[in-house]
This record gives sequence, structure tokens and C-alpha cells, in this order.
Amino acid sequence: MTPTIRLATEHDAAALARIYAPSIIDSVISFEATPPDAAEMAARVRAVQPVAPWLVYEAGDVWGYAYASRHRERAAYRWAIDVSVYVDARHHRRGVGRALYTSLLALVRLQGFHRAHAGITVPNAPSVGLHESFGFAPVGIYRAVGYKLGAWRDVGWWQLALRAPDGEPAEPRTPAQLAADPAWHAAMASGLRVPGR
Repeated sequence: MTPTIRLATEHDAAALARIYAPSIIDSVISFEATPPDAAEMAARVRAVQPVAPWLVYEAGDVWGYAYASRHRERAAYRWAIDVSVYVDARHHRRGVGRALYTSLLALVRLQGFHRAHAGITVPNAPSVGLHESFGFAPVGIYRAVGYKLGAWRDVGWWQLALRAPDGEPAEPRTPAQLAADPAWHAAMASGLRVPGR
């Protein structure tokens, strides 16, 4: 089946929950303790989509997802986002994460966001490598910030400049505001043109 990258819907919630669960169970990738069920994942999609994209990579079924969300709630942070990507273990090392991030980062640039951030429980060489391949640079480490699976864990933060901080920025546009723009659809599809996917 021909792969597609598209906005997630609530109908994807069970697949999103299935893909995310291994990052919680017996893993320190996520600091959550209990995997969210489909209803909770649907609520998360509903909360994110008015502000920023939540994407799925689909090829017969959902192979992975990526999303952007507010970095912080206070007003001056509204040009900054956090990004995350999760890929079904059956489809690791097939370029799915790279394809999703290519589309996601193109979309949030189009929206007018200025900085993207990724928090990574370290060590995690594959995640660090993926983010740095997109130009994310380390900006700091929260030492012993979380306790999981019997040990204190560090979280490193990486930052990507999406655009230059030149003067007063325009308000970020929402996915709904851009839905009819051909550039939005081109950005969405850009991940499908990634070599080696």
C-alpha cells in the first residue's frame, strides 16, 4: 500500500495508544507510568490539533506518529513548540520517524513558529541522532529530574531554530487557518519524498 502522511483523527487513537505503550512499559523513554488508553489518546489529539499538527504515517495501518505542542502556556512562549515522534517497533529503521519529522517541521515553519524543542531521556543515541540530523542542538540537561525503573534519570533538551528572531513576530497560524493553502498540503507530503524511507 502507498504510504501517506496525514493529520491524525480520533479514529487513530487505538493505534496511537498501541505505538506509545512500549515507550512507557519497561522503558524510560517516556516518564508516564501507565499507558494511556484510546480514549485518552483521542483527547490528546483533540487538545493538540487546534494549535499544531499531530501526524500519522499510514501504510495499511498506522506505523508511527509525530506531533508538536505548546512549549509552555504563558503568552510569550507561543512561538515555541515541543516535538515528539514515536514509531511502531515493527517499523523501526525504515525512515518512518525521519519522514514524519520532515513533514512536521515543514508544517510548523509554515505556521510561523520560531523554535522547536525536544526533551530526550539520556542516554538515547537513536533519538539524539535523529534530532541532530535535523539540526537540533543540545541546550542543556535536567539532571536527575525523573525517577523511573529504579533510578534517577536525566533529560537532555535539544533546540532547533525554525526561523531567525528578527523583530516582532506575526502570530502563529493554526492548522485550520492553513488547511486550504496548497503550501500546507505540500509540506504535509514532503516527508514522503525523504530518501531511504
